[in-house]
Amino acid sequence: MEPQINAHNKEEYPPMHTAEHILNATMVRMFGCPRSRNAHIERKKSKCDYELASCPTDEQVAEIEAKVNEVISRGLDVTIEYMPRQEAAGIVDLSKLPEDASETLRIVRVGDYDACACAGSHVSNTSEIGTFKILSHDYENGRWRVRWKVTG
Repeated sequence: MEPQINAHNKEEYPPMHTAEHILNATMVRMFGCPRSRNAHIERKKSKCDYELASCPTDEQVAEIEAKVNEVISRGLDVTIEYMPRQEAAGIVDLSKLPEDASETLRIVRVGDYDACACAGSHVSNTSEIGTFKILSHDYENGRWRVRWKVTG
């Protein structure tokens, strides 16, 4: 029997949503920042906001895009497991978890690259995502907003 977890508020486009997981992990690894604090994930284009001390350089933006595409190209399996909140706290950042989150959490893993608590829809393998492309970005008051899409 599948554990009971909170209902999800909307249906994301699985390739974009899974790419967001990879983008988040890439930002955490490259900049040591938290995962996106505000994300708007849609089929045509998406945006994420990150808390950064300064705007990434053009070279860093190109490196983010290249790293996300490199991870996508690995053909990593995207898996789901359920675990108690206390166990999950040792694996993932629970700071964005809603106060009314269930005691059992759904952990989504993108191969060995990312793990996070998530109730959204995902592809089963990164080979289903396509190509990640940063469309534009801006920086204001410690918030870097990046707009992106996946094609293919």
